[in-house]
Amino acid sequence: MKNKILLLFPDGVGIRNYLYSDVFETKNDEVVLFHNFDDTTIKKITEITSIKESSKIPKYNETVKEKFFRELICLSRLKSNAKLTKNKSILTNWKTNHKNLKNKLFYKLVEFSAKFISTYNQIESLEKRFQKELRKTDYYKEIKSVLENIKPTLLFCSHQRGLQCATIFAAANDLKIKTTTVIYSWDNLPKARLALRADKYLVWSDNMKEEMKMYYPEINQNKVIVTGTPQFECYDKKENCIPKEQFYKEYDLDVSKKIICFSGDDVLTSPDDPKYLNDLVVELIENKLDNDYQILFRRCPVDISGRYEEVVKKYPKLIKEAPPIWNFEKGSSWTTIYPLREDIKLLVSTAFYCDVVVNVGSTMAFDFAMFQKPCIFINYDQKVKENPNWSVKTIYQFQHFKSMPNKDAVLWWNEKGMITELLKQSFNTQAMNHWKERILSTSQKNTSTAIRKSLNL
Repeated sequence: MKNKILLLFPDGVGIRNYLYSDVFETKNDEVVLFHNFDDTTIKKITEITSIKESSKIPKYNETVKEKFFRELICLSRLKSNAKLTKNKSILTNWKTNHKNLKNKLFYKLVEFSAKFISTYNQIESLEKRFQKELRKTDYYKEIKSVLENIKPTLLFCSHQRGLQCATIFAAANDLKIKTTTVIYSWDNLPKARLALRADKYLVWSDNMKEEMKMYYPEINQNKVIVTGTPQFECYDKKENCIPKEQFYKEYDLDVSKKIICFSGDDVLTSPDDPKYLNDLVVELIENKLDNDYQILFRRCPVDISGRYEEVVKKYPKLIKEAPPIWNFEKGSSWTTIYPLREDIKLLVSTAFYCDVVVNVGSTMAFDFAMFQKPCIFINYDQKVKENPNWSVKTIYQFQHFKSMPNKDAVLWWNEKGMITELLKQSFNTQAMNHWKERILSTSQKNTSTAIRKSLNL
Protein backbone atom coordinates (compact mmCIF):
# COMPACT_ATOMS: atom_id res chain seq x y z
CA MET A 1 0.00 0.00 0.00
CA LYS A 2 1.32 3.45 -0.93
CA ASN A 3 1.92 5.77 2.04
CA LYS A 4 1.21 9.47 2.06
CA ILE A 5 3.73 11.02 4.43
CA LEU A 6 3.19 14.49 5.82
CA LEU A 7 6.54 15.97 6.93
CA LEU A 8 5.99 18.56 9.65
CA PHE A 9 9.07 20.83 9.69
CA PRO A 10 8.70 23.61 12.30
CA ASP A 11 12.11 24.98 11.26
CA GLY A 12 14.68 24.66 8.48
CA VAL A 13 17.16 22.38 10.24
CA GLY A 14 14.91 19.41 9.49
CA ILE A 15 15.70 19.92 5.80
CA ARG A 16 19.36 19.11 6.43
CA ASN A 17 18.67 16.08 8.59
CA TYR A 18 15.82 14.50 6.64
CA LEU A 19 15.64 15.86 3.11
CA TYR A 20 19.40 15.79 2.46
CA SER A 21 19.64 12.24 3.82
CA ASP A 22 18.12 9.10 2.32
CA VAL A 23 15.22 8.83 4.79
CA PHE A 24 12.45 9.95 2.45
CA GLU A 25 14.07 9.15 -0.90
CA THR A 26 11.26 6.93 -2.08
CA LYS A 27 9.38 6.43 -5.32
CA ASN A 28 6.77 4.22 -3.73
CA ASP A 29 5.41 6.78 -1.27
CA GLU A 30 3.95 10.27 -1.64
CA VAL A 31 5.70 12.92 0.47
CA VAL A 32 4.16 16.29 1.37
CA LEU A 33 6.04 19.03 3.22
CA PHE A 34 4.05 20.79 5.97
CA HIS A 35 5.96 24.00 6.64
CA ASN A 36 6.28 27.65 7.66
CA PHE A 37 8.51 28.74 4.76
CA ASP A 38 7.82 31.57 2.33
CA ASP A 39 7.15 30.96 -1.38
CA THR A 40 10.74 31.73 -2.42
CA THR A 41 12.11 29.23 0.09
CA ILE A 42 9.68 26.52 -0.96
CA LYS A 43 10.61 27.02 -4.60
CA LYS A 44 14.27 26.52 -3.71
CA ILE A 45 13.50 23.45 -1.61
CA THR A 46 11.62 21.78 -4.46
CA GLU A 47 14.57 22.49 -6.73
CA ILE A 48 17.20 20.92 -4.46
CA THR A 49 15.22 18.01 -2.96
CA SER A 50 12.78 15.34 -4.11
CA ILE A 51 9.85 17.16 -2.44
CA LYS A 52 7.34 18.31 -5.05
CA GLU A 53 4.21 18.86 -2.96
CA SER A 54 3.81 21.15 0.03
CA SER A 55 1.21 22.71 2.29
CA LYS A 56 1.62 25.73 4.54
CA ILE A 57 0.96 25.31 8.26
CA PRO A 58 -1.91 27.63 9.24
CA LYS A 59 -0.84 30.58 11.37
CA TYR A 60 -0.86 29.66 15.04
CA ASN A 61 -1.99 32.05 17.77
CA GLU A 62 -1.58 30.39 21.14
CA THR A 63 -4.40 31.05 23.59
CA VAL A 64 -3.60 32.29 27.08
CA LYS A 65 -4.84 29.03 28.61
CA GLU A 66 -2.71 26.92 26.28
CA LYS A 67 0.35 29.00 27.08
CA PHE A 68 -0.35 28.88 30.80
CA PHE A 69 -0.59 25.09 30.91
CA ARG A 70 2.38 24.66 28.56
CA GLU A 71 4.64 26.88 30.65
CA LEU A 72 3.38 25.51 33.97
CA ILE A 73 4.13 21.98 32.75
CA CYS A 74 7.58 23.09 31.63
CA LEU A 75 8.52 24.73 34.94
CA SER A 76 7.08 21.85 36.96
CA ARG A 77 9.03 19.35 34.89
CA LEU A 78 12.24 21.39 35.14
CA LYS A 79 11.93 21.35 38.92
CA SER A 80 11.17 17.63 38.86
CA ASN A 81 14.12 16.92 36.52
CA ALA A 82 16.51 19.00 38.63
CA LYS A 83 15.49 17.03 41.71
CA LEU A 84 15.60 13.72 39.84
CA THR A 85 19.14 14.30 38.56
CA LYS A 86 20.35 16.37 41.52
CA ASN A 87 21.42 18.97 38.97
CA LYS A 88 20.26 22.55 39.58
CA SER A 89 21.67 23.74 36.24
CA ILE A 90 18.55 22.30 34.60
CA LEU A 91 16.63 25.21 36.10
CA THR A 92 18.62 27.67 33.97
CA ASN A 93 16.36 26.60 31.10
CA TRP A 94 13.60 28.63 32.75
CA LYS A 95 13.93 32.19 31.47
CA THR A 96 13.18 35.02 33.88
CA ASN A 97 14.29 38.11 31.92
CA HIS A 98 10.86 39.04 30.56
CA LYS A 99 10.68 42.61 29.30
CA ASN A 100 7.12 43.92 29.28
CA LEU A 101 4.84 44.10 32.29
CA LYS A 102 2.25 41.76 30.79
CA ASN A 103 4.80 38.95 30.39
CA LYS A 104 6.29 39.58 33.80
CA LEU A 105 2.87 39.23 35.45
CA PHE A 106 2.06 36.14 33.38
CA TYR A 107 5.23 34.31 34.34
CA LYS A 108 4.92 35.36 37.98
CA LEU A 109 1.53 33.61 37.95
CA VAL A 110 3.11 30.51 36.38
CA GLU A 111 5.88 30.49 38.99
CA PHE A 112 3.37 30.96 41.82
CA SER A 113 1.18 28.11 40.50
CA ALA A 114 4.21 25.81 40.16
CA LYS A 115 4.75 26.00 43.91
CA PHE A 116 1.66 23.80 44.34
CA ILE A 117 2.90 21.09 41.93
CA SER A 118 4.94 18.67 44.01
CA THR A 119 4.30 15.21 42.52
CA TYR A 120 4.68 13.61 39.12
CA ASN A 121 1.00 12.60 39.18
CA GLN A 122 0.13 16.30 39.28
CA ILE A 123 2.35 16.90 36.23
CA GLU A 124 0.55 14.10 34.38
CA SER A 125 -2.78 15.71 35.28
CA LEU A 126 -1.54 19.02 33.87
CA GLU A 127 -0.53 17.25 30.65
CA LYS A 128 -4.06 15.85 30.29
CA ARG A 129 -5.60 19.28 30.91
CA PHE A 130 -3.24 20.77 28.34
CA GLN A 131 -4.29 18.19 25.74
CA LYS A 132 -7.95 18.94 26.44
CA GLU A 133 -7.31 22.67 26.10
CA LEU A 134 -5.66 22.16 22.69
CA ARG A 135 -8.83 20.49 21.41
CA LYS A 136 -11.06 23.42 22.41
CA THR A 137 -9.43 25.92 20.09
CA ASP A 138 -10.39 27.13 16.62
CA TYR A 139 -6.85 26.25 15.55
CA TYR A 140 -7.50 22.60 16.38
CA LYS A 141 -10.59 22.65 14.16
CA GLU A 142 -8.65 24.33 11.37
CA ILE A 143 -5.80 21.81 11.58
CA LYS A 144 -8.24 18.91 11.66
CA SER A 145 -9.83 20.21 8.47
CA VAL A 146 -6.41 20.58 6.79
CA LEU A 147 -5.44 17.03 7.72
CA GLU A 148 -8.78 15.68 6.48
CA ASN A 149 -8.11 17.33 3.12
CA ILE A 150 -4.51 16.10 2.81
CA LYS A 151 -5.40 12.61 4.10
CA PRO A 152 -1.90 11.51 5.17
CA THR A 153 -1.31 7.99 6.42
CA LEU A 154 1.66 9.20 8.50
CA LEU A 155 2.63 12.46 10.20
CA PHE A 156 6.37 12.86 10.82
CA CYS A 157 7.82 15.77 12.82
CA SER A 158 11.49 16.81 12.69
CA HIS A 159 11.49 18.68 16.01
CA GLN A 160 9.62 17.80 19.18
CA ARG A 161 9.22 21.30 20.65
CA GLY A 162 7.55 23.48 17.98
CA LEU A 163 4.65 25.39 19.60
CA GLN A 164 2.02 24.53 16.99
CA CYS A 165 3.10 20.88 16.81
CA ALA A 166 1.16 19.86 19.92
CA THR A 167 -2.17 20.84 18.34
CA ILE A 168 -1.25 19.29 14.98
CA PHE A 169 -0.38 15.99 16.65
CA ALA A 170 -3.55 16.12 18.78
CA ALA A 171 -5.67 16.49 15.64
CA ALA A 172 -3.75 13.74 13.84
CA ASN A 173 -4.12 11.35 16.75
CA ASP A 174 -7.87 12.01 16.88
CA LEU A 175 -8.10 11.30 13.14
CA LYS A 176 -6.24 7.98 13.65
CA ILE A 177 -3.29 9.18 11.58
CA LYS A 178 -0.05 7.49 12.62
CA THR A 179 2.32 9.96 14.27
CA THR A 180 6.09 9.95 14.75
CA THR A 181 8.45 12.55 16.12
CA VAL A 182 12.21 12.63 16.61
CA ILE A 183 14.06 14.05 19.58
CA TYR A 184 15.97 16.79 17.84
CA SER A 185 19.18 17.10 19.87
CA TRP A 186 21.21 15.39 22.59
CA ASP A 187 20.44 18.11 25.17
CA ASN A 188 16.67 18.43 24.61
CA LEU A 189 15.00 15.99 26.99
CA PRO A 190 15.99 17.52 30.36
CA LYS A 191 14.66 20.88 29.11
CA ALA A 192 11.03 19.72 29.47
CA ARG A 193 9.84 20.88 26.05
CA LEU A 194 8.23 17.70 24.70
CA ALA A 195 4.85 19.27 24.03
CA LEU A 196 3.40 16.80 21.54
CA ARG A 197 2.26 13.20 22.05
CA ALA A 198 3.08 10.66 19.35
CA ASP A 199 2.72 6.98 18.49
CA LYS A 200 6.50 6.70 18.08
CA TYR A 201 9.51 8.64 19.35
CA LEU A 202 12.78 8.18 17.46
CA VAL A 203 15.88 8.70 19.57
CA TRP A 204 19.62 8.83 18.93
CA SER A 205 20.80 6.06 21.25
CA ASP A 206 20.12 3.69 24.14
CA ASN A 207 21.29 6.52 26.40
CA MET A 208 18.56 8.82 25.06
CA LYS A 209 16.00 6.04 25.41
CA GLU A 210 16.95 5.75 29.07
CA GLU A 211 16.51 9.51 29.38
CA MET A 212 13.01 9.21 27.94
CA LYS A 213 12.21 6.57 30.53
CA MET A 214 13.52 8.79 33.33
CA TYR A 215 11.93 12.10 32.31
CA TYR A 216 8.70 10.75 30.76
CA PRO A 217 7.92 7.47 32.57
CA GLU A 218 4.30 7.58 31.37
CA ILE A 219 5.40 7.05 27.76
CA ASN A 220 5.48 3.34 26.91
CA GLN A 221 9.05 2.26 26.15
CA ASN A 222 7.79 0.29 23.15
CA LYS A 223 7.03 3.63 21.53
CA VAL A 224 10.65 4.79 21.93
CA ILE A 225 12.82 3.47 19.10
CA VAL A 226 16.59 3.82 18.78
CA THR A 227 17.49 4.76 15.20
CA GLY A 228 20.47 7.09 15.50
CA THR A 229 20.35 10.55 13.93
CA PRO A 230 20.88 11.15 10.19
CA GLN A 231 22.80 14.40 10.68
CA PHE A 232 26.08 12.46 10.99
CA GLU A 233 25.53 10.10 8.04
CA CYS A 234 27.18 12.59 5.69
CA TYR A 235 30.60 11.72 7.10
CA ASP A 236 30.41 8.22 5.66
CA LYS A 237 30.15 9.47 2.06
CA LYS A 238 33.46 10.27 0.33
CA GLU A 239 31.72 12.51 -2.20
CA ASN A 240 30.97 14.97 0.62
CA CYS A 241 34.64 15.85 0.97
CA ILE A 242 35.79 18.76 -1.20
CA PRO A 243 39.08 18.03 -3.03
CA LYS A 244 42.01 19.33 -0.96
CA GLU A 245 43.38 21.78 -3.52
CA GLN A 246 39.94 23.29 -4.09
CA PHE A 247 39.18 23.55 -0.35
CA TYR A 248 42.50 25.23 0.53
CA LYS A 249 42.23 27.65 -2.39
CA GLU A 250 38.61 28.62 -1.73
CA TYR A 251 39.26 29.47 1.92
CA ASP A 252 42.75 30.96 1.40
CA LEU A 253 44.48 28.31 3.50
CA ASP A 254 48.21 27.63 3.60
CA VAL A 255 48.84 23.98 2.72
CA SER A 256 52.07 24.01 4.76
CA LYS A 257 50.29 24.86 8.02
CA LYS A 258 48.00 22.87 10.31
CA ILE A 259 44.45 24.14 10.78
CA ILE A 260 42.65 24.94 14.03
CA CYS A 261 38.90 25.24 13.54
CA PHE A 262 37.31 27.77 15.87
CA SER A 263 33.62 26.87 15.98
CA GLY A 264 31.33 29.63 17.22
CA ASP A 265 28.22 29.13 19.33
CA ASP A 266 25.12 31.31 19.28
CA VAL A 267 25.11 34.58 21.23
CA LEU A 268 23.14 33.23 24.20
CA THR A 269 25.14 30.01 24.58
CA SER A 270 28.53 31.72 24.46
CA PRO A 271 28.41 35.55 24.53
CA ASP A 272 32.22 35.84 24.90
CA ASP A 273 33.17 33.78 21.84
CA PRO A 274 34.92 36.69 20.03
CA LYS A 275 37.15 37.21 23.08
CA TYR A 276 38.04 33.51 23.13
CA LEU A 277 38.91 33.70 19.44
CA ASN A 278 41.12 36.70 20.17
CA ASP A 279 42.79 34.81 23.05
CA LEU A 280 43.55 31.93 20.71
CA VAL A 281 45.16 34.24 18.15
CA VAL A 282 47.24 36.11 20.75
CA GLU A 283 48.54 32.85 22.26
CA LEU A 284 49.51 31.48 18.86
CA ILE A 285 51.40 34.68 17.99
CA GLU A 286 53.10 35.00 21.39
CA ASN A 287 54.32 31.40 21.20
CA LYS A 288 55.30 31.79 17.53
CA LEU A 289 52.84 29.04 16.63
CA ASP A 290 51.39 31.22 13.88
CA ASN A 291 54.20 29.87 11.71
CA ASP A 292 52.79 26.37 12.08
CA TYR A 293 49.06 26.95 12.52
CA GLN A 294 46.23 28.89 10.92
CA ILE A 295 42.64 29.33 12.14
CA LEU A 296 39.56 28.44 10.12
CA PHE A 297 36.60 30.20 11.70
CA ARG A 298 33.09 28.75 11.32
CA ARG A 299 30.42 30.79 13.07
CA CYS A 300 27.11 29.38 14.30
CA PRO A 301 24.77 29.40 11.25
CA VAL A 302 22.08 31.49 12.97
CA ASP A 303 24.54 34.03 14.40
CA ILE A 304 24.55 37.04 12.08
CA SER A 305 25.36 39.50 14.87
CA GLY A 306 28.64 40.59 13.31
CA ARG A 307 30.30 40.33 16.72
CA TYR A 308 33.42 38.60 15.32
CA GLU A 309 34.22 41.22 12.67
CA GLU A 310 36.68 43.22 14.76
CA VAL A 311 38.94 40.30 15.65
CA VAL A 312 38.73 38.72 12.18
CA LYS A 313 39.72 42.02 10.50
CA LYS A 314 42.54 42.50 13.01
CA TYR A 315 44.24 39.20 12.09
CA PRO A 316 43.45 38.52 8.41
CA LYS A 317 46.61 36.47 7.83
CA LEU A 318 45.88 34.11 10.71
CA ILE A 319 42.06 33.87 10.71
CA LYS A 320 40.35 32.53 7.60
CA GLU A 321 36.56 32.37 7.44
CA ALA A 322 34.37 29.52 6.23
CA PRO A 323 30.86 30.99 6.62
CA PRO A 324 28.07 28.38 6.87
CA ILE A 325 26.24 28.10 3.54
CA TRP A 326 22.70 28.65 4.76
CA ASN A 327 19.67 30.36 3.25
CA PHE A 328 19.13 33.46 5.33
CA GLU A 329 16.57 35.88 3.92
CA LYS A 330 16.94 39.33 5.46
CA GLY A 331 14.12 40.13 7.86
CA SER A 332 12.75 36.57 7.85
CA SER A 333 12.04 34.43 10.92
CA TRP A 334 14.79 32.12 12.21
CA THR A 335 12.39 29.22 11.57
CA THR A 336 12.80 29.74 7.82
CA ILE A 337 16.60 29.49 7.91
CA TYR A 338 17.95 26.30 6.41
CA PRO A 339 21.31 24.92 5.20
CA LEU A 340 22.00 24.42 1.52
CA ARG A 341 23.42 21.09 0.34
CA GLU A 342 26.80 22.76 -0.18
CA ASP A 343 27.06 23.37 3.56
CA ILE A 344 27.16 19.64 4.20
CA LYS A 345 30.28 19.37 2.04
CA LEU A 346 31.78 22.41 3.75
CA LEU A 347 31.16 20.96 7.22
CA VAL A 348 32.49 17.51 6.30
CA SER A 349 35.57 19.01 4.64
CA THR A 350 36.21 21.30 7.62
CA ALA A 351 36.25 18.32 9.98
CA PHE A 352 38.37 16.30 7.54
CA TYR A 353 41.09 18.88 6.81
CA CYS A 354 41.29 20.67 10.18
CA ASP A 355 43.51 19.15 12.87
CA VAL A 356 41.50 20.21 15.93
CA VAL A 357 38.30 22.09 16.80
CA VAL A 358 37.99 24.68 19.60
CA ASN A 359 34.63 25.70 21.07
CA VAL A 360 32.41 26.04 24.12
CA GLY A 361 30.69 22.67 24.56
CA SER A 362 29.43 22.27 20.98
CA THR A 363 28.33 19.08 19.20
CA MET A 364 31.10 19.94 16.74
CA ALA A 365 33.15 17.71 19.04
CA PHE A 366 31.25 14.77 17.54
CA ASP A 367 31.57 16.06 13.98
CA PHE A 368 35.34 16.07 14.37
CA ALA A 369 35.30 12.76 16.19
CA MET A 370 33.86 11.18 13.05
CA PHE A 371 37.41 11.56 11.66
CA GLN A 372 39.10 10.83 14.99
CA LYS A 373 40.04 14.51 15.38
CA PRO A 374 40.37 16.10 18.85
CA CYS A 375 38.18 18.80 20.37
CA ILE A 376 39.30 21.48 22.82
CA PHE A 377 36.51 22.70 25.10
CA ILE A 378 37.01 26.27 26.35
CA ASN A 379 36.68 26.18 30.13
CA TYR A 380 37.49 29.59 31.61
CA ASP A 381 35.64 32.87 32.03
CA GLN A 382 36.72 36.22 30.66
CA LYS A 383 37.63 38.86 33.25
CA VAL A 384 35.23 41.28 31.58
CA LYS A 385 32.14 39.38 30.40
CA GLU A 386 29.51 40.46 27.89
CA ASN A 387 26.88 39.01 30.20
CA PRO A 388 27.86 39.18 33.90
CA ASN A 389 25.33 36.44 34.73
CA TRP A 390 26.88 33.97 32.26
CA SER A 391 29.68 31.55 33.10
CA VAL A 392 31.32 28.80 31.12
CA LYS A 393 31.34 26.80 34.37
CA THR A 394 27.54 26.60 34.20
CA ILE A 395 27.67 25.26 30.64
CA TYR A 396 29.55 22.11 31.62
CA GLN A 397 27.17 21.46 34.50
CA PHE A 398 24.34 20.93 32.01
CA GLN A 399 22.87 17.45 32.20
CA HIS A 400 23.91 16.31 28.72
CA PHE A 401 27.58 16.65 29.68
CA LYS A 402 27.02 14.12 32.47
CA SER A 403 26.95 11.56 29.66
CA MET A 404 30.75 11.80 29.29
CA PRO A 405 32.12 8.45 30.53
CA ASN A 406 35.55 10.03 30.81
CA LYS A 407 36.53 13.72 30.93
CA ASP A 408 39.53 12.84 28.74
CA ALA A 409 37.16 12.51 25.76
CA VAL A 410 38.07 16.13 24.99
CA LEU A 411 40.95 18.46 25.84
CA TRP A 412 40.21 21.26 28.31
CA TRP A 413 41.40 24.84 27.81
CA ASN A 414 41.16 25.83 31.48
CA GLU A 415 43.09 29.11 31.40
CA LYS A 416 44.99 31.46 29.13
CA GLY A 417 48.46 30.31 28.20
CA MET A 418 47.58 26.63 27.72
CA ILE A 419 47.28 26.42 23.93
CA THR A 420 50.91 25.41 23.29
CA GLU A 421 50.56 22.59 25.78
CA LEU A 422 47.15 21.48 24.48
CA LEU A 423 48.26 21.35 20.85
CA LYS A 424 51.11 19.03 21.85
CA GLN A 425 48.94 16.89 24.13
CA SER A 426 47.89 13.45 22.94
CA PHE A 427 44.19 12.91 22.32
CA ASN A 428 42.38 10.03 24.04
CA THR A 429 40.54 8.66 21.00
CA GLN A 430 39.26 5.67 22.97
CA ALA A 431 37.53 7.94 25.51
CA MET A 432 35.96 10.04 22.74
CA ASN A 433 34.83 6.97 20.80
CA HIS A 434 33.19 5.65 23.96
CA TRP A 435 31.35 8.95 24.44
CA LYS A 436 30.45 9.17 20.75
CA GLU A 437 29.00 5.66 20.78
CA ARG A 438 26.98 6.46 23.88
CA ILE A 439 25.49 9.64 22.39
CA LEU A 440 25.29 8.88 18.68
CA SER A 441 24.87 5.12 18.63
CA THR A 442 27.47 4.97 15.85
CA SER A 443 27.20 1.19 15.71
CA GLN A 444 23.88 1.94 13.99
CA LYS A 445 25.58 2.20 10.59
CA ASN A 446 22.63 3.23 8.44
CA THR A 447 20.37 5.63 10.27
CA SER A 448 18.20 6.40 7.24
CA THR A 449 17.39 2.71 6.82
CA ALA A 450 16.66 2.38 10.55
CA ILE A 451 14.25 5.33 10.44
CA ARG A 452 12.52 4.00 7.33
CA LYS A 453 12.14 0.64 9.00
CA SER A 454 10.66 2.22 12.13
CA LEU A 455 8.13 4.03 9.92
CA ASN A 456 7.32 0.80 8.02
CA LEU A 457 8.33 2.36 4.71
